[in-house]
Amino acid sequence: MIKILAIIMTIGGAIALILGVLGIFGNNMVSLSPWALTILGGVFFISGVSMLKYRKDKPVQSNGDNTSD
Repeated sequence: MIKILAIIMTIGGAIALILGVLGIFGNNMVSLSPWALTILGGVFFISGVSMLKYRKDKPVQSNGDNTSD
């Protein structure tokens, strides 16, 4: 679940970052502020990449599987 969320955040952040940078240096393709898109895109992109790098999805173990006496 965490990996899916991280991939969505990374892709969405990259798209927002590209649209924001294009809006700053050239034609604005969306009606939002290009600076806001760039900042939010950067935050979401960095968050998604760090979640992919550091978070691990672990399978859920039931109480009966991990008995050590």
